[in-house]
Amino acid sequence: MSDLYDSDFYSWTQQQAHLIREGRTAELDLQNILEELESMGRNDYRALQSRLTVLFMHLLKWQYQPERREQGSSWERTIKEQRKQILRLLADSPGLKGKLTAMLPTAWNRALEDAQDETGLPISTFPQTCPWSFQQVVDKTFWPS
Repeated sequence: MSDLYDSDFYSWTQQQAHLIREGRTAELDLQNILEELESMGRNDYRALQSRLTVLFMHLLKWQYQPERREQGSSWERTIKEQRKQILRLLADSPGLKGKLTAMLPTAWNRALEDAQDETGLPISTFPQTCPWSFQQVVDKTFWPS
C-alpha cells in the first residue's frame, strides 16, 4: 500500500477513502494517513501565519508611507483581502485561534523584514512589537494613521 502512496498519490487517496467507506479499517495505510492529516494541519497553520505577515506588512506600509497611499490602492485591496482570508481560515479551522498567541510574534517579525525590504526604511522605523490587537488588525474599519 505504501508503494501506491509513493507512486500515485491520487490513487492512494481514493483507495484509502474506499477502504474507509467499506469499513475495512484493518487494511488502511495508517502511517501515511497520519502524516497527511498532520500535514493538512500544518498547511492551515502556515497559511494563517503567512496571511498575517502580509497583512501586518501592508498595515506598516500604510502607516509609515502615507504619501504612497491612494484610494483603491493595491495596498488597500491587499489589506482587505488578507483580513477576509484570515477570518475564513479561522472560521474553517477554529482550533487555530488557540495558536494565535504563539503565531503573532513570528508573523510580526517577518512583516518587519518584508516592510523594510519593500519600503527601504530602516527596521528601527517600525515598532519591534505589534502595536495593534488581533481584533484591530482584522477589523475592516481599522486603518492605522
